[in-house]
Amino acid sequence: MGARGITLAFTVTYAPQDGGGACLRLAGELDLSTAPELNAAIDRLTAEGERHLLLDLSGLTFCDSTGIAAFVRGDNRAGADGGWLRVTGATGRVARVLQVTGLAEVLRYEAETSGTRSPSAP
Repeated sequence: MGARGITLAFTVTYAPQDGGGACLRLAGELDLSTAPELNAAIDRLTAEGERHLLLDLSGLTFCDSTGIAAFVRGDNRAGADGGWLRVTGATGRVARVLQVTGLAEVLRYEAETSGTRSPSAP
């Protein structure tokens, strides 16, 4: 899959975490056309009072600069209320983009998915 001419669907699914916070599982390609869906999910959760957001990227196959901007925007949104956004589970090209941009360190990226466990707060 992912061959020229085939578009992979992007999905965001939500699961509450034990001990509070939310885990958003991303799958498919995060780009200019799909980043608004992630932004809307983050906005909805923060408006509902969620301050700790974990993005599970294990199903994400592609992420461009618009996706990176959505991660930064989400972290800023959660941080404005005293919270945080963290990422986990990225592989391949997505992991490389996080490393090259420096977000792996900023968002305390963990190479392995952490399931429903929450990463340590800043």
